[in-house]
Amino acid sequence: MVASYEEFERIDIRVGTVIDAQPYPEARKPAIKLWIDFGGEIGVKTSSAQITVHYTPDVLIGRQVVAVVNFAPRQIGKFISEVLTLGVPDDNGAVVLLNPNLAVSNGGRMF
Repeated sequence: MVASYEEFERIDIRVGTVIDAQPYPEARKPAIKLWIDFGGEIGVKTSSAQITVHYTPDVLIGRQVVAVVNFAPRQIGKFISEVLTLGVPDDNGAVVLLNPNLAVSNGGRMF
């Protein structure tokens, strides 16, 4: 399947900074609850991320991440995940988060 540029533009991918991270032991698969600040236009959004192999909550706070901010919210157990935090698999299939290699403003849109 080939996507058009117009289809790509419909997906709103932004940079935000993790301002809080908490273990989510109630999730079916090991996860961490994230609160991500995307700046003034979008504000703080939540995400449940299955990233426990490489990350602990304490190392995530202050880290910039990349997320899709315009998907419909999903109920993950008792937690609402408002954005999809993006990552890629390592050689064993565990998630490695995507992030800019330089600090950028929260809310910056990927293009």
